[in-house]
Amino acid sequence: MNRLNKNLITELPADVALPRYNRDQLTAGIVHLGIGAFHRAHQAFYTEAVLNQFGGNWGIVGSSLRSASVRDQLVPQDCLYTLVERSGEGEKLQLIGAVLDTLVGPENPTALVAQIADTNIKIVSLTITEKGYCHDPATGNLNLNHPDIIHDLQHLDKPVSAIGFLVAALQQRFNNNQKAFTLLSCDNLPNNGEVLEKVVSQFAEKVSPEFAQWIKANATFPCTMIDRIVPATTDDDRRYIEARLGLRDEGMVVCEPFSQWVVEDKFADGRPEWDKVGVLLVEDVRVFEKIKLRLLNGAHSTMAYTGYLSGFDYISEVMEQPAFVNLVKTYMAREAGETITAPAGFDIEAYKQQLRDRFSNKALKHRTWQIAMDGSQKLPQRLLETLREQLAGNGHIDILCLGVAAWIRYVSGVDEKGNAIEVSDPLASELRAACDANQGNPAAMVKAVVSIQKVFGTDLIDESRFIATTTQWLERFYAKGVLASVQEYFQ
Repeated sequence: MNRLNKNLITELPADVALPRYNRDQLTAGIVHLGIGAFHRAHQAFYTEAVLNQFGGNWGIVGSSLRSASVRDQLVPQDCLYTLVERSGEGEKLQLIGAVLDTLVGPENPTALVAQIADTNIKIVSLTITEKGYCHDPATGNLNLNHPDIIHDLQHLDKPVSAIGFLVAALQQRFNNNQKAFTLLSCDNLPNNGEVLEKVVSQFAEKVSPEFAQWIKANATFPCTMIDRIVPATTDDDRRYIEARLGLRDEGMVVCEPFSQWVVEDKFADGRPEWDKVGVLLVEDVRVFEKIKLRLLNGAHSTMAYTGYLSGFDYISEVMEQPAFVNLVKTYMAREAGETITAPAGFDIEAYKQQLRDRFSNKALKHRTWQIAMDGSQKLPQRLLETLREQLAGNGHIDILCLGVAAWIRYVSGVDEKGNAIEVSDPLASELRAACDANQGNPAAMVKAVVSIQKVFGTDLIDESRFIATTTQWLERFYAKGVLASVQEYFQ
């Protein structure tokens, strides 16, 4: 069957929304690092809306910093792809044309640096996941012992890390006396713009203090809050869209109808009119970010670990269990809810119910295993900051400790049936070793894992209430199983 491409757009079914701008005349104003499914369903979706309504030279050049898989999906079909919004009420299909090209950093790092350094590029955005920042999650500092950072400091002409690519391109702008660009983090990190600025600045200081000062004076690092559930695309999804379109679309993406993007309005050299297509431009993102990270992401991670260990493949299956629904409600009302103050006019209870409804969307096949990835990078902002706040105020910590205990049980690498768990985490080996050395002794296992300062810092190992409660949960999990423990406590 033919592959989707620009010459076959007219053959698409009539209910597929098409680009309304002249794509042949569109030039790039944005480079995006980490062009995975989330970017294509979120930032590119909003940029497509701007192009459809207002035009402008805001085409996107995407890049992959690890594999060529996304390039191979998109480039043969002129970087066009179908966005499929699914809910219990049906689906909506839209052809996205905002992406103009996709580069692969490892194949030609010089070309990617040159593309970012091109003065037509006003914004470089990122969805590289938490681990892509090569930082210590507990402190936020650049990890100077990270192998990619060691390489890039020695070979900045051929970087491998996202931070290296950004600094190399900024250095070209600096050397050529050109404008800096906006560096726009779109990852689930608290104060993500500040995190990005810190690691870029610390890297640049190693290159040249004068250069680092120029970045501080000329580049901007807006904070953002992003929200949309985007499961990994499956072969079944691709087969479905092939039958639906009559064309193969290797780059298609599935998502929920809900989407939100809150952005600090701080740009170095202009931006698309995102504010006119649903993006909220604000002076301070932190209140929205805190609500989302603690209510949505914290609940998601807790459900992912407990749900996976209970034998559920998808989040919607977890939400079919009354005990898990009660767990989520209690967590939102108590552990996370007690640490949040909603802005004026924001209906926090309606938001919580909306989250539970989104989690229950059976049309989205959002795998617990996918959400469970990279927990060592996610837990500090999703659970541990809430935990510290609750400990300081003598608040509720039971479910926070349950989440941590489930994560420890998960990273031990063996499930309740004795089967191996494929743990995808940059610290997987270190975490597994800590668990293996203390098998059969949950208390010792908790202390060993919590002693890993890259995740937990230096303070939590001395918090006796946290250690005791987490140990109690892990003991229950080993004695009764995760599902039975959750049902006993929350039924």
